Amino acid sequence: MTSTIETILLYTIGAGLLSIVYGYLTGKNILNSSAGNSKMQDIASAIQIGAKAYLARQYKTIAIVGVVVLVIVSFAFSMLVGLGYLIGATLSGIAGYVGMLVSVQANVRTAEASRKGLASGLSVLECWLLVWPYYRLLFITIYY
Repeated sequence: MTSTIETILLYTIGAGLLSIVYGYLTGKNILNSSAGNSKMQDIASAIQIGAKAYLARQYKTIAIVGVVVLVIVSFAFSMLVGLGYLIGATLSGIAGYVGMLVSVQANVRTAEASRKGLASGLSVLECWLLVWPYYRLLFITIYY
């Protein structure tokens, strides 16, 4: 490896680690805020159940297509390329699943904070909008 490639690799790993720390701290901050009254929590729970059902159905369909593509890529290129495809597809699926589930939690907290005022609600929303790209970056960094 040349020194330039090693430097890029170290920066990439560093960016991944920073993403983990930032995502954890910001996500923890959001999830520590009030989840609202019981009616709001019931609605959030129903949405969470619906989101899980939606993702389960969607991922079953994607998995069928993904396995076909995996076999084609593995035989057309190499097993190593197929392994890279499998890792990337898996991490992308995990990022989507985590994002959907945390989004529901962030949404109910944003609604609760908005009951106190627009600025409070926008503050929680802003935290979530800032943290979500870091979750995606984390899984992209792990893949590459």
